[in-house]
Amino acid sequence: MRARVRQSNRLPRRRAWSVIALPTLLCTLAACNGDPAAGGDSAAKGRSASASPTPSGPPGTMFDTFHYTGPDDPQFAAHGWQVRDGGGGPGIKDTWSASGAAFPEDPTAKGGRALQLRSTTDGTKQGTKQVEVQSTATNLFHGTFAARINFGEKPSTGRTGDHVVQTFFPISPADDSANYSELDFEYLPNGGWGAPGPKLDTTSWFKADPPDRVTKAAKQRLEGWHTMMITAMDGKVTYFLDGREMFTSSDKYVAREKMDIHFSNWFIDLLPSISGQRSWDMKVNWFYYKADQALSAAEVEQTVDGFYGAGTEYVNTLPKN
Repeated sequence: MRARVRQSNRLPRRRAWSVIALPTLLCTLAACNGDPAAGGDSAAKGRSASASPTPSGPPGTMFDTFHYTGPDDPQFAAHGWQVRDGGGGPGIKDTWSASGAAFPEDPTAKGGRALQLRSTTDGTKQGTKQVEVQSTATNLFHGTFAARINFGEKPSTGRTGDHVVQTFFPISPADDSANYSELDFEYLPNGGWGAPGPKLDTTSWFKADPPDRVTKAAKQRLEGWHTMMITAMDGKVTYFLDGREMFTSSDKYVAREKMDIHFSNWFIDLLPSISGQRSWDMKVNWFYYKADQALSAAEVEQTVDGFYGAGTEYVNTLPKN
């Protein structure tokens, strides 16, 4: 349906560090949501850059509110995240930069802060910077993936028209893996690959090169915050937008091996005909993963509300790789 090669243009992702300090204490969900002793009060009051909170919580859970001072915050790496700065594609190859990642205060975000991914271009490769944040542990497989995301409907500065792709996806650690897995949400406010926008693509991959995937495009304008959710259980993958089912894949188009999670903001092509510099922002309020359970949107929201209510900024009780 789409004339593109996405993964074949990407270099294998390199791991700059590994996740450290994974959980030593487990508690029930009720305790995490309501007991100040579970760490809520201290998290709500903030933490020093050098002190790591105990990643306590229910088993098989990853949750993060992205309350960091910047990509160089020690907690950002300690909690298993990195900003891509290597080469390769997709989009404008070799233009990945850590400068586009920030964690500004945002009164529209739950908890008042969000991860901001800002990609910029002036229509030239030299004037283009793309941004991607990814987890450094490959330990996400079957279960529920969810994130609250604000896609950039228009550029924050400059003229509109760029073919920008704003994405949330779990993916295999190696593009040439025999059990390659990738599950994509992609928002294209101005379209791309010959198709008009705005549109939201949902795509399940079996193989990266040559591309083998199934996809569905929805003509959808995404203004404001939205909860994006993927369930990968029992031989099928289902994509949800704000609790509404968008697409389901099965047969070979399912998760077949453990993956990491990515948030990415990139350009399909260069458009020098659009004059001046422009900046495109994508924001991520929180990320939540629950292993081995296909949760409903209501269950996800209830759990996330519970974490915020307890002042819990980060939980990771997943097994190490």
